Amino acid sequence: MSKTGSLYVEGNSFFHRMDGAVKLILLLCWTVVTFLFLDFRIFAVMLTAGIVMLLTTGIPLRRMSLLFGILMLFTMLNSVFILLLTPRFGTSLTGSDTPLIPLGYNMINQETLFYVLTLSLKYLTLLPITLLFIFTTHPSRFAASLNKLGVPYKMAYAVSIAFRYIPDLTQEFRTILNAMQMRGLGISRGDGSLWRRLKNLSLVVVPLLQSSLQHIESVSDAMDLRGFGTGRRRTWYMGTVMSIADKLVILLCVLLVGLAIFLKLQIFRGFWYPF
Repeated sequence: MSKTGSLYVEGNSFFHRMDGAVKLILLLCWTVVTFLFLDFRIFAVMLTAGIVMLLTTGIPLRRMSLLFGILMLFTMLNSVFILLLTPRFGTSLTGSDTPLIPLGYNMINQETLFYVLTLSLKYLTLLPITLLFIFTTHPSRFAASLNKLGVPYKMAYAVSIAFRYIPDLTQEFRTILNAMQMRGLGISRGDGSLWRRLKNLSLVVVPLLQSSLQHIESVSDAMDLRGFGTGRRRTWYMGTVMSIADKLVILLCVLLVGLAIFLKLQIFRGFWYPF
C-alpha cells in the first residue's frame, strides 16, 4: 500500500505523469479493441505492447502479484468450464472437428482447445493496461481529471474514495482473519476438509461488513462536517492541466479504435483458426 492509502505506486514514468482521465480513455479504448476481435495474432501483438508499456512504469512485480494471480485463476477456471461443458464448441466456429482428448461422455476437439487458448489470451491482453491504470493513477488526480471532463464532482469524489478504500478493506480483512485464527478458527491445510475451511472463512464476512459500514459512516460524517456537496462546483488541490502529450495519446486512442473497426470489417472478421 502506498503512502496515499491506495494501490497507487509513486513514480516518474510517462504513464505516471499522464492525466488520469487520459489513462481511463486509453483503458476503455484498449478494452473495446480487445473485445472486437477473436484472433490470436491480434491478441499476441496487443499483449506484447501492453507488457512493454507496463514495464516502462517501473512498478515492482510483487505489487502486482495478487491481481495477476486472481486473473490467472479466473482464466483457468473459465477455460476448464468451457472444455468440460462445451468440448466441441470450436466446431461451430470453424466447421471442422478434430477429436483430441476423450472425456468419456464426449471428446474435446482441437478446435475448442485453440478457441480456449485464444479466449485466455484475450483476457490476458487486458491485464497489463488494467494494472498500469490501477498502479499509476493517483486517486485525487484521477477524480480531478474526471471532473474536468464533465463528470459531476460528487461522482468523481466517490470514485476517488473507492480507489482509496480497496487497500483498507484488504487490510481489515487480514486483521479480522488473523484475530479469528488466534481464537482457533481453522482455514489452513490440516484444519479440516475444504468445505469446513471455506465455512470458517465465510465467518469473516459479517465482521468485515460491520467494520466497512462503520468506516462509511465515519467518512460520511466527516464530509458533512466539512460542507461537502453544498456548492455547485469545487476546486481540486491535485488538479492537473492536460499536456500536449496527453492530447496526442487521446488522438492515438481514437486512431486505434478507428483502425480496429476497419480491420474488423475488412480483414479479421471472425475467429482465426490456422489449422
